[in-house]
Amino acid sequence: MNRFFGFKEKGTNIKREVLAGMTTFLTMVYIVVVNPAILSETGMDFGAVFVATVLVSALSTLIMGVFANYPIAIAPGMGLNAYFAFSVVGQGQIGWETAMGAVLVAGILFLLLSVTRFREGLIQAIPPSLKFGITAGIGMFIAFIGLKSAGIIVNDEANLVGLGDLSQPMTILSLCGLFVTLALITLRIPGALFLGMVLTALGAWFSGLFTLPEQWVQLPPSMAPTFGVAIQSLPQVFEHGLYAVVFAFLLVTLFDTTGTMIGVAEQAGLARDGNFPRMRQALLADAFGVTAGAVMGTSPTSAYVESSTGVAAGGRTGFTAVVISLLFLGTLFFEPVVSKVAGLPAITAPVLIIVGSFMMGGLSKVKWEEFDEAFPAFIIMLSMPLTSSIATGIAFGFITYPLMKLVRGRGKEVHPLLYLFMALFILQLAFLPE
Repeated sequence: MNRFFGFKEKGTNIKREVLAGMTTFLTMVYIVVVNPAILSETGMDFGAVFVATVLVSALSTLIMGVFANYPIAIAPGMGLNAYFAFSVVGQGQIGWETAMGAVLVAGILFLLLSVTRFREGLIQAIPPSLKFGITAGIGMFIAFIGLKSAGIIVNDEANLVGLGDLSQPMTILSLCGLFVTLALITLRIPGALFLGMVLTALGAWFSGLFTLPEQWVQLPPSMAPTFGVAIQSLPQVFEHGLYAVVFAFLLVTLFDTTGTMIGVAEQAGLARDGNFPRMRQALLADAFGVTAGAVMGTSPTSAYVESSTGVAAGGRTGFTAVVISLLFLGTLFFEPVVSKVAGLPAITAPVLIIVGSFMMGGLSKVKWEEFDEAFPAFIIMLSMPLTSSIATGIAFGFITYPLMKLVRGRGKEVHPLLYLFMALFILQLAFLPE
């Protein structure tokens, strides 16, 4: 094992790797609750999505650990699951089956890009202001969903949205859960998000808003309600012209995963002269996750930035990812309690709000003093939550950025691919609105 993972070469050992794996797992295990809770809003079977979430997280993270030897975990990404549920399905004229087909198309394209140099060219073509604007916009989008789920924000006829009734028991519990989790994060307690959910559930139980399941452990539910549906729905993806949706899934997954992997690999000291060994294998692990996840029945996967907590705990090799994978598999037998917890908005809403805030960090790197860099990032952030569409936000950014550069006389600084995307998005918004 030492020879396979290179413990001595990377200055680590099994004990440290196990501790790192447990640390990362605790910081991201909330996804096995939140992801099926979000996707089940579309009518998908909760138990099937739960099993799909666990299996695709375990398998893709295992591939990451064994073949790429990176201490990085992969699971369904926050933001894209909300986009899938509340925008593509919730506001569109399609069912979750067709939307899952779009995820499968994006996964196949991701697989193809991961074995070619076009992937690198595409990532380099997108300017930092657009990348950071998209990430922040997704953060605002899921935080907004969390606020509505908690009842803190409600629909308002005059102003579209307004402040909810803060005296409602569920809203009070949501606020308590939010502040408790914020306190845990501020105190830098490992697994703060997961612990916050546990404490909120305890508060709900004491207040009578939550009842314990009759049994805590049972065999995993069947994936039959979702397994293979994406393959059957492929024709409907093209029939409905979901090209912007596919592009949104692909683009966000592509640069979000790449950025996270590079950041965590740098933190772990795995870079060599600016190069990252086995980066292709790492990207293929996530591309497999997106594709296999669609077949199983879940939204696109992504490399988790929470992996940095495991690196901070000493994780340096893929054995950290193997430990995370095994821990994910252990959750398969706790579906009864997971479904109970996920059914209470006060438990999941604080996670959405806080994860949304985590995604705003890149805004400090936007050149706000340069308006042609700042406005595209701003319009992306503004439009995603207001239109409930990641694809629409991306479209506005990809249209305004090249146009403003041309007006400023700096059109040559824009990569030719961006002009192509600008034209395609203009046509899409004009003739194929989402």
